[in-house]
Amino acid sequence: MINYRVDDLESLFKELKGQGVVILDQIESYDYGKFLHILDPEGNKIQLWQPSV
Repeated sequence: MINYRVDDLESLFKELKGQGVVILDQIESYDYGKFLHILDPEGNKIQLWQPSV
């Protein structure tokens, strides 16, 4: 799995969904940040993470 840190996960989620990206789950929130999992065009799982401020 590939991991990326992002600044605004909710906006990115909307953009990716609008572009037809395969989204594997909903945004999950924890004390230390928010997470979302997607698939790239080759089927690799990608984890997007927005740390808590």
